[in-house]
Amino acid sequence: MAQPTYEWRPPDRGWREQDLFDLPADGNRYEIIDGSLHVTPPAGPEHHELADEIRMAIRQTAPTGWRVIREIGVQVPGGNLIPDLTVLLPGAPRERMWAEPKNIALVMEVESTGSRRHDRFTKPALYAEAGIPHYWRVERGDFGPVVYRYRLGEGDHYELLSTIGPDDAVTVDEPWTMRLDPSVWPR
Repeated sequence: MAQPTYEWRPPDRGWREQDLFDLPADGNRYEIIDGSLHVTPPAGPEHHELADEIRMAIRQTAPTGWRVIREIGVQVPGGNLIPDLTVLLPGAPRERMWAEPKNIALVMEVESTGSRRHDRFTKPALYAEAGIPHYWRVERGDFGPVVYRYRLGEGDHYELLSTIGPDDAVTVDEPWTMRLDPSVWPR
């Protein structure tokens, strides 16, 4: 049996943001949900390539002052999450490692095998509770990427706005007006 390469002890209380700084920089994604530590192994190259392509496509249309950031931390009630992409409002602080929800217009998750349930259920509920106005979830469909666009509704939950597949290039209005064309993203 392999021995752990990093020794640590969980805190005697629930996990907090400052505890994350003591964990190894080993490529795993460390997130806190309701005081519990959640560890996700590094995603594969296809996942990162798709997230990078989407980031570039969104960034090219961004009005001055808006920022599209990969894997920045987001503070949510009872924890800290790391979405694949975060769109920060103009004027959002640049020096913060963990973005506050009031500075976020959109978060996006690219589903992978190890994150599917969190990306579909856990994370959207926490993003909605935090008051983040828009959530996109991207799946790899049989014929290419599919984007599920959600808007924050009444009662701290997301409402599905639309589903955009590789044959459905459309213009969307959030967080600004842009053309989304999943057919140009990697499959």
